[in-house]
Amino acid sequence: MAQGKVTVNNLNLSQGATPEVERKLLFIGTCATGVGSVISLNSQSDLNILLGAAKSELKTQALAAQLNGGENWQAYAAPQKNNTDWRITASDAFSSVSVEGVVICSPATTKAAVVAIGDALESFRTTKARRLFALVATASISGTQTWATYETTQAAITNGVAAYRVACVPLLHGNDVGALAGRLCNRAVSIADSPMRVATGPVLGLGTSVLDKDGNPLSDATLAALDANRLSAVQRYVDYPGTYFGDCNLLDAPGGDYQVIEHLRVVDKAARAVRVLSIARVANRSFNSTPISIAANKTYFARPLRLMSQSTVFNGEHFPGEIKPPSDDAITIQWLSKTQVVIYLKLKPYNSPKDITANIVLDLASH
Repeated sequence: MAQGKVTVNNLNLSQGATPEVERKLLFIGTCATGVGSVISLNSQSDLNILLGAAKSELKTQALAAQLNGGENWQAYAAPQKNNTDWRITASDAFSSVSVEGVVICSPATTKAAVVAIGDALESFRTTKARRLFALVATASISGTQTWATYETTQAAITNGVAAYRVACVPLLHGNDVGALAGRLCNRAVSIADSPMRVATGPVLGLGTSVLDKDGNPLSDATLAALDANRLSAVQRYVDYPGTYFGDCNLLDAPGGDYQVIEHLRVVDKAARAVRVLSIARVANRSFNSTPISIAANKTYFARPLRLMSQSTVFNGEHFPGEIKPPSDDAITIQWLSKTQVVIYLKLKPYNSPKDITANIVLDLASH
């Protein structure tokens, strides 16, 4: 004989959202207030209270980021003393916060320093599964330099560096790296947009541009030279009001896929989501080598791509998603053995015009 039994289990299909770290940055720099702590900031924060009334390199950049970040801007600040290793400060902060990138406010002055930052970011990725980019300040012009010598000095910092997660930003106005950080985190645009986007509006709150030793002002030619050497700088358009940004150039090797930050950001966002989905599939027999399982799991792993590709049409204008909708071949699943599987995912960004040529002709037809 037998007795009746009923068992009801709650099955977790991993269909929920993953925590968003995009548009959240960690500012690291010298500041007399709050040393050793991680301070949460948003668009309503009074930075004179949280970071002290005195001027500091950290507060200068955070203020510029707050102004350019728009409403619902969020960030973290990790004040430190002079000569403190930013890697230690960042590692301590990562025990309590998750961010998309770090803003290193203390200017890097040598190529070796930039290489070390790239190495540290790769170490954070491999040891802590933290996919980060770094916006790194470089020094403004000194009172003993001409713009020509300054261009040479700055070019030496990035020359030959292969660090695809690092962007170097000269402090031509004192707070350029903070302004760029805020622009990248403004929710009026997506992470797939370049900070060059003019429709976003001009850069806000830039400090006064400095003069060289001969009293010459910052020229568009110098800005173009810095950009050509893979530094990220503001730009201006003749007879068009406002100051804007150029590309946020990453120090990828020539021919690399991550020359600009918007390409890295969309791939990192997808990678973070796919990692969480993959963990939920470890030793799960519903993920197996049968055709029906492979088809089902292609749909499962394509979920982040579908979410990122969602677009909107409003008032006749198309607002594209962060990437194009995934095609049928966007996911490939390959079983190497009974216990080892490899998943390939393909993301396709939209084109974005950065060099526009308009040709005008006369139509002198008599009819």
